[in-house]
Amino acid sequence: MNDVSRADPVRRARDLASAIGGAADEIERTRRITEPLLEELHAARLFRMLYPRSVGGDEVEPAIYIEAVGELARADGSVGWCVSIANSIGLFAPYLDLESARTVFGPPRAICAWGPPNDCRGIAVPGGYRVSGRWDFASGCRHATWMGAHGTVVEPDGSLRLNDAGRPVIRTWLFPVDQAKLLDNWGPIGLRGTASESYTVEDLFVPEEFTGTREDPTLRREPGPLYAFPQQTLYSVGIASVALGIARGMLDAFVELAQRKTPRGTGWLAGNAVIQAEVARPAAI
Repeated sequence: MNDVSRADPVRRARDLASAIGGAADEIERTRRITEPLLEELHAARLFRMLYPRSVGGDEVEPAIYIEAVGELARADGSVGWCVSIANSIGLFAPYLDLESARTVFGPPRAICAWGPPNDCRGIAVPGGYRVSGRWDFASGCRHATWMGAHGTVVEPDGSLRLNDAGRPVIRTWLFPVDQAKLLDNWGPIGLRGTASESYTVEDLFVPEEFTGTREDPTLRREPGPLYAFPQQTLYSVGIASVALGIARGMLDAFVELAQRKTPRGTGWLAGNAVIQAEVARPAAI
């Protein structure tokens, strides 16, 4: 991969900064990423950075991914967060059979959303599982094409399925978004545009081929170095990049303010040596 193509996701993210900033107020008000901006994010392939090439993804290096997410979050935190979460969920694709992975993650506008595991369970039945439960914090669910859910597995005899370590297996079930009931219950004071809502399913049959577990690395189909990273590490660095991007956006906003504001009884903010020093410290990091 040459230097130009490596830099492309970062450049594309920077190129969208103006469009993201222009949509930021509506994103916060409606708690959704606007459709025109979604179209631009998809066209820039920024939801596909961590998807495997085998499903039409870009499989970019973590450092490039981190920088691109940070640029998006610098323009708007909700956009950076949603892009980070969607890419992180794409790390599950290597644990699906190839055709199933292509069904879920292959279409150009494919996005999967899910919430963290809880005590919900799926009942093993011939050909798949019957799943019921509620999950929370499904960031991006309002623009997702598929949903996922995690939980333990109940065998036909009523026992819990155990892994080699003797602990209950945590399995992931994937299903089209229209098979879930999304709950309009996201009303925080910030990052409203992530639509990190709750969702439920009731006695939903999920075929075996759209399920998997990440507990056993030998089940990973993709041999690429990106997928050898611990998944929680890639989750974490994406989220950290969002936080840093938001902080840099705040610093940008303060610098812009300082160049035009003169508080009553004091001098021009940008000409204040203390202000200059305080801005220089985080800017140098």
